[in-house]
Amino acid sequence: MRLSARRLDPEFLQWFGLFGAALTWTLQLVIGFGVTIARCGPANAVLGVDVKAWELGLMATGVALALLAESAALSILWQTRNGDYGGPPPEGRRHFFALAASIGNVLFIVIIILSGTGAIVHEPCMQS
Repeated sequence: MRLSARRLDPEFLQWFGLFGAALTWTLQLVIGFGVTIARCGPANAVLGVDVKAWELGLMATGVALALLAESAALSILWQTRNGDYGGPPPEGRRHFFALAASIGNVLFIVIIILSGTGAIVHEPCMQS
């Protein structure tokens, strides 16, 4: 019996590395908004929504997925390390996108942590 390691498609890694962290942050923001609205609505008497637990879970999941996107981008960057971002397609395009994604993903990881922390510290449903 022969075991073979299956490699992930470089195209998939390229696009997941480029858009994975951004989509993760978007989902964290939208789902977190929905949880806050549910907490402040009349349904909370029945559901008992715990915003802090939801936001902590969303933040942890978001950081984990964004780190996966960063590792995908760094994997493609490593595979195309001898290429040039101005080189012929698809290697040049992959190198350029991986370079942009590896920088952008770090920013999205920080955004996910900051928005999650702000949502956990803030008390919803308070009147000013």
